[in-house]
Amino acid sequence: MATIADTPPRTASGEHRFFLIATWLLAAMTVGGFALNAATGRSSFDVPLVYHLHAFVFMGFIGLYALQATLAAKGNTALHMRLGQVAVVYIPLMLIMGVWLTFATLRILGGPPFFAQSEFLVVNLFHLAAFAVLAFAALWMRRRSDWHKRLMFGAMVTVSIPGIARLLPLPFLIPWAFPIIFGVASLFILAGMMMDRRVRGSVHAAWWWALIGPIAAMGMGEVIGATGYAKTWVAGHVAGTPGGERSPDPFLPPGF
Repeated sequence: MATIADTPPRTASGEHRFFLIATWLLAAMTVGGFALNAATGRSSFDVPLVYHLHAFVFMGFIGLYALQATLAAKGNTALHMRLGQVAVVYIPLMLIMGVWLTFATLRILGGPPFFAQSEFLVVNLFHLAAFAVLAFAALWMRRRSDWHKRLMFGAMVTVSIPGIARLLPLPFLIPWAFPIIFGVASLFILAGMMMDRRVRGSVHAAWWWALIGPIAAMGMGEVIGATGYAKTWVAGHVAGTPGGERSPDPFLPPGF
């Protein structure tokens, strides 16, 4: 099996440098996206508890992953592996919080105005599923570091999408907001492919799973979310709540 020790030193150094820089850039963009929304008044801390719990859990993963990438780059494999055991419990917790907030925000706020309500629900669920598949596959392949690091980076990119989205001019991306958001996030995976080509001479197969998986999940979510069944179900879910007062279709928020 391929391990860290099997990787030539020059190749390992180039890989670690890429994952370290890309990880911290992703973390900065994710935190920056949410901070920008708060600073401009587009979001508020005066929200129900589920929002704060969700933020704590997901930002915790961002911090844990950044720490793990740093430990790997510094060669502290022992601590990296011990901390990695936390993910076995942490990832299911993220899925629970992600699903909970998705359903709750439809009733509380109606979902972001840039997406149809049924689109928001189904794409989010498929998005979470794509994250779970990549993350658990990375854990399963933890003794094959070449696969592990690339699949887990793909999971990190996937979970960073909401933060990246908040840096984009979403009102002007209607009705293509989700495809464009996922496309922008995919640039990190493409950068990883380019890194592989430069330091290894070929693109590792894991990158294709990290690239195609989330995009395919988003595409399936878009198709299912556009069905009459999905629209009817969501309409029933938000009926009689503040979320039911908004249009089920995407729209420009007041002021735009």
